Amino acid sequence: MSQQGTRGLRSRVPRWTLAGDGRSIPTGAVVAPDERLSWPRTVGIGMQHVVAMFGATLLVPTITGFPVTTTLLFSGIGTMIFLLLTRGRIPSYLGSSFAFIAPLTASAADGQAAQLGAVLCVGVVLAAVGVIVRLAGSRVIDAVMPPVVTGAIVALIGLNLAPTAVASYEAQPLVATVTLLVILLVTVLGPGLLGRLAILVGVIVGWMFAWAAGDLAQDRVDAMRSAAWVGLPEFNGPTFDISVIALALPVVIVLIAENVGHVKAVAEMTGRSLDDVAGTAIFADGIATTLAGLGGGSGTTTYAENIGVMAATRVYSTAAYWVAAATAVALAFSPKFGALVFTIPDGVLGGATLVLYGLIGLLGVRIWMDARVDFTDPVNLTVAAAALVAGIGDLTLSIGSVELGGIAWGSIGILVGYPVMRRLARMRGD
Repeated sequence: MSQQGTRGLRSRVPRWTLAGDGRSIPTGAVVAPDERLSWPRTVGIGMQHVVAMFGATLLVPTITGFPVTTTLLFSGIGTMIFLLLTRGRIPSYLGSSFAFIAPLTASAADGQAAQLGAVLCVGVVLAAVGVIVRLAGSRVIDAVMPPVVTGAIVALIGLNLAPTAVASYEAQPLVATVTLLVILLVTVLGPGLLGRLAILVGVIVGWMFAWAAGDLAQDRVDAMRSAAWVGLPEFNGPTFDISVIALALPVVIVLIAENVGHVKAVAEMTGRSLDDVAGTAIFADGIATTLAGLGGGSGTTTYAENIGVMAATRVYSTAAYWVAAATAVALAFSPKFGALVFTIPDGVLGGATLVLYGLIGLLGVRIWMDARVDFTDPVNLTVAAAALVAGIGDLTLSIGSVELGGIAWGSIGILVGYPVMRRLARMRGD
């Protein structure tokens, strides 16, 4: 290999500086995306990200009938692609997008191959949008998504998930309460890094409590025992059906909102401007979704669950996401281990997500506070209020055969409503 080629390869290899001594972090300090803790501690943080994404990433293929291990494989590969294309500036895990559930469920009779074609087309369109944003520059993001808009989208994405957390909590309230209390106590009282691993500790303690109380689902335990240690994921190819593609294309709107909201949230948490890579983030998610459609996995998106982990740990190192991605790829080839993780009870997930989803919602509020959004302004007040209620209440309406949920309607409402209302206010002279 030439010297120039070697330099080019090295420029793409991720490098991280050691945060502090790599073992402990002063109270209130953060670990930046280009930093890391010692590798054992980084692996611990990465495992916490795996726990955060695992349930949701597996839930989508379980509902839609897609192969679970295949979806897990492409989520890990997609995350690696995302980290490479964004050059490690945006810590993110690309898990299964819930936005695909409605169109994939509605098109189940058309067959999985046609569904994969729709997923692929959504990915191609999303990647094209990313190129446009990248070429036009960050001014497109600033114009279309000012703080009042981004704050609302981040908040409604997190709070839209609240019923899911509550339903899981109510399924096993004692297990969920134990999990929640452990997370809260470890967060507040845990010394050093232990406090930053509160969610992982809470999930492990909650799982052990559920096991001791006999609250593990027996069918999941039996499935784990009978699962093979090593096995290949199931790969399928796409076909293209215009009606199925049309059913899925509105998902692009949700994915754009989720990606931009993720970039804004990470920028807020890390104190670094990331608008210049927002287009690259959208493009990378588009490529990951396209690849999933080609091979048999569900479409991907930047994961809100992992924003919650970062908010709780204040560790934004992309090294932890490489660990999570590599773990997901390994799990895809181990049905036994995947089945073991799938034995995590609903109550444990309920206790953990009650915290995680709330943290995401409050990140949107923080964006408003830091940008000093004026809510005495009737435009800001009304459009944000309507978007939040649409998202939190999961407003679900159909346009023909296309059904859109609360995240879509809340995001569309404020993306369209804010500039229209602002222009009308200016015409009135306000």
